[in-house]
Amino acid sequence: MDRNSTPAATTSPSRGFVALMAAMTALGPMSIDMYLPSMRNIAADLHVDISQVQPTVAIFFIGLAAGQLFYGPLSDRLGRRGPILFGTGVFLIGSVVSMLAGHLGVMLAGRLAQALGACACMVVSRAVIRDRFELRDSARFFSLLALIGGIAPILAPLVGAGLLVLFGWRGIFGVLGAFGALLLVWVWQSLPESRSARTAELARNEHPLRSYHTLLTNKRLLGFLGAGALNGAAMFTYIAASPTVLIDVYHLTPTQFSLLFGLNSIGLVAASQLNRVFLHRYTVETVLRGATISCAAVVVLLPLAAFTGMGGLAGICVPLFLAVSTTSLIQANALAGALAVDPMRAGAAAALYGSGSFATGSLFAWLSGMAYDHSARPMAITIAAAFVGSALLLRFALHRGAEAAAAPAAAGTTPPR
Repeated sequence: MDRNSTPAATTSPSRGFVALMAAMTALGPMSIDMYLPSMRNIAADLHVDISQVQPTVAIFFIGLAAGQLFYGPLSDRLGRRGPILFGTGVFLIGSVVSMLAGHLGVMLAGRLAQALGACACMVVSRAVIRDRFELRDSARFFSLLALIGGIAPILAPLVGAGLLVLFGWRGIFGVLGAFGALLLVWVWQSLPESRSARTAELARNEHPLRSYHTLLTNKRLLGFLGAGALNGAAMFTYIAASPTVLIDVYHLTPTQFSLLFGLNSIGLVAASQLNRVFLHRYTVETVLRGATISCAAVVVLLPLAAFTGMGGLAGICVPLFLAVSTTSLIQANALAGALAVDPMRAGAAAALYGSGSFATGSLFAWLSGMAYDHSARPMAITIAAAFVGSALLLRFALHRGAEAAAAPAAAGTTPPR
């Protein structure tokens, strides 16, 4: 089959396709997680305080948020392959700039370029999956990606700590650049075009802003977007703030932090596979309802431990582990639900979902960093607020879905699939 042709929809993807989607999905998390153990070293080498290096995480989130709004509708209009190839090239350039940076400003520019490249892979890969799979199958696939792509956040800090010892922090960005180059060749050789002719026709006749307007007037979609954004904000706050809190407040070494970070990622991956099991028996909506209840029950423990000191390090780490694990149950199903609302605008919907998540994540991570007082309290409050908000908005989305399903039934018609 020609790699530029459109494949038929399938429910049994090849291992090569799964591996490629996992690699594309992992590009962003790897770029965030791999260099976290080296933040203190970067600060020392660039002659700044460690608190000034934390924005290199936040600016990555900002780049991911802004770039997705560009790539999403572009992939509906021009196809999936082109934006991915362009993005991996930009990521490669950003990695080289970061590796050679001798000033914090240059480092920030390189990180922004990395983000603007990585987001193409992240958002367009979601549209590719929605092109091929229906709601429940896409939710299962997103959970499968969490298993395979979840290896990245487990291993990335450990690999980063090892590279830090062997080659310094610049070697970490060199490895990221090499991964980007490998992915560029892989996509060029192996990824077929999946955008449908109907999607292409609609995108050609509809301005991207009109597409966004249509999507943003759908209240059910807004519920999924808001839930995903705040749930993601909790995760991003953890990623951005935990190195400072656990290393500075609880005095963990970079290696100890990497091990703990990897343990939390194992919980994330395990819960995502539990989600795949649940989806064989329950609907996406049922799993989401259960996940929000679990999330609300867990998250209250985090600020309680932060303000009382109850349990010391374990009092913080145990609720973090449970909360981080819970996010995988919500993210895969909320994302699948959002993309199923309007499959003809899957690229734009994926962009709104991803952009909203990273924009909100950037804001919450920035607020947590600004409020940092050499304690775990700002991180705990920010994460708890994000989880509670996510649960409320998700319940709103499911309620709107029930209303939408009831209206056609009351009129004697069959609701659309």
